[in-house]
Amino acid sequence: MTLDKRAGQRFLPYGANYLDWSDMAELREVIDHRVLFRYQTEQESMASRLERTAAERLGARHALAVHNGTEALRLCLISTRPSVGDLVHIPAVTFVAVAGAVLSCGLIPVLVDVDESLALDTGLLPPDARRVITAHMEGTVAPVPAHVPYLIEDCAQSLGARFPDGRQVGTAGYAGTFSFHHNKVLTSGEGGLVVTGDPAAWARMRCYHDHGSARVPGSYPTWNEDAHFGENLVTSEGVAAVQCQQFRHLDEVLAGLERMYALAVDRLPDRPDLSVLPRSAGDAKVSVRMRWESRELRDAAVAALTARGIANWTLNKYLLPEHPVLTGRRSPYADGFPWSHAPAGPLALSADGFARTRDLLDRTLCVPLSPELPEPAQIEAAKAVQQALETV
Repeated sequence: MTLDKRAGQRFLPYGANYLDWSDMAELREVIDHRVLFRYQTEQESMASRLERTAAERLGARHALAVHNGTEALRLCLISTRPSVGDLVHIPAVTFVAVAGAVLSCGLIPVLVDVDESLALDTGLLPPDARRVITAHMEGTVAPVPAHVPYLIEDCAQSLGARFPDGRQVGTAGYAGTFSFHHNKVLTSGEGGLVVTGDPAAWARMRCYHDHGSARVPGSYPTWNEDAHFGENLVTSEGVAAVQCQQFRHLDEVLAGLERMYALAVDRLPDRPDLSVLPRSAGDAKVSVRMRWESRELRDAAVAALTARGIANWTLNKYLLPEHPVLTGRRSPYADGFPWSHAPAGPLALSADGFARTRDLLDRTLCVPLSPELPEPAQIEAAKAVQQALETV
C-alpha cells in the first residue's frame, strides 16, 4: 500500500519489503565468487540454483530464467515454431506487454473478451485455436481452455496461486511465464521465468535465449553444430541471487496477503452499491478487488482513498481494444511488419464490441495489501480503508 504513517503502511509492494542486507546470503555468495555470468562458472550457477528452486516450488519439470516477463512470453511463442502471421488469442484485458510479445515474434494478436472476473472467456475461443495466452491477473486464477496445443499462462501477477486441484499456475498447459518486476509478488526490479513440462520446448528456449546454442557451463563460448539464430536473454548471477532470496519468503508473503485480505474484506462497508469480486481459495490475494454500482461512485472511492494516502488503482489501462498499438496497428517497421501479414477485418472476439467489459472496468477498484505488516498494523490499515469508503 502507499505510505500512510497512521496505518503503518510502507511504500513498497509485496516481496520488496523482505529485502534486507542481513538476509542476502545468495548475493554475498555471488559477490565473493566474483563471477556474474552464469555460464562462466563450472560449479552450479546461481541462475541454475534459481531454476531448480523455482521448478521444485512450482511443480514444473523445467524452468529457465530470463531478463523479464515479456521475454519469457516471447520465448514460449518462439519455441512453438510458428510461421509469420500466425494468430495468437490473448485476453482483451491485460498489460500491453502480452500483445507486444506476440507482435515482436511476427505473430498476430486476436483480442478475446473477458468474463465477469476479467479473465479470458474460454467459451469465445474458436475450436481451431492453436496458440492462446491466458493471464492470471491480480493473483486471480483464470480458467484455462482445454485442447489448445500451445496454451501459455501469463502468471506475472500470480506467483504462488493454485488451481482447485492443487496445481500451481503456470503448469496447466504448454508453458507458464512469471515476472519479477518491482510491483509483483516477488521482485528483483526486473526478471522473468519460464516453466514447462515439455523437454523439447525447454531445449529450444534454452538455445534461443543464448544466441541459438546450448552453452556448456565453464566452457563459454561454445556452439552447437545445428545452431540457429537467437538472442541474449540470459539472466545474471546477481539478479538470480536476489530472486533466490525472494523465493525463500514466498510462503511468508502469500500467508501475509491471505491474512490481510480476510481482515480487509471483513471491514469493508456493508452497502448495496458495493460488492467484492470473489476470490478462490487458491488465488494469490494481492489486492481486494471491488465493484461499484456506477463509475461515479468508483471515482469518488478513488478520491477518498487517495486523499488519505491509501494506494489504489483502476484497471481501465488494461483494456487492449483501446490501446494505440492495437487500434492503429502501429509498428516500428517501415512495411508495418507483422501487421502486413494480418488477415483483413477485425481481430477481436466479443459479442458486444467490449461494451460490457468497458462497463465492468469503469466500476472496478483495487486496493493492494501489505503482507509484511504484523496483524495489528494490518487491522489498522483495513480500518483506514473502511473509514475512507464510508465517506463515499
